[in-house]
Amino acid sequence: MAVNISNAVAAYNQAVRQQQEAGLEPSDAAGGGFADALRGAINGGVESLNRAEEVSRAAAAGKADVNDVITAVSEAELTLQTVVALRDRVIQAYQEILRMPI
Repeated sequence: MAVNISNAVAAYNQAVRQQQEAGLEPSDAAGGGFADALRGAINGGVESLNRAEEVSRAAAAGKADVNDVITAVSEAELTLQTVVALRDRVIQAYQEILRMPI
């Protein structure tokens, strides 16, 4: 079965026009993408860990309330558990890709 390149290009252009008419926009035009979401999540995690560290230092100096320390450390622990779970999922997905036949 022979495929005509011009027919394939025309079909692709028609599909793009239909998506634009339906209100679907490319992800870049919709604002942010996966990289931006990932960057934001990482920055939030780092801020949580830094805050826990600062509160722990203040507690060691006798300048922080114990409840604040417990809350900050719990948030940092939850953030670390989330990062570890995400890392495990990424490794699992990578291993699945490696097992795929070519």
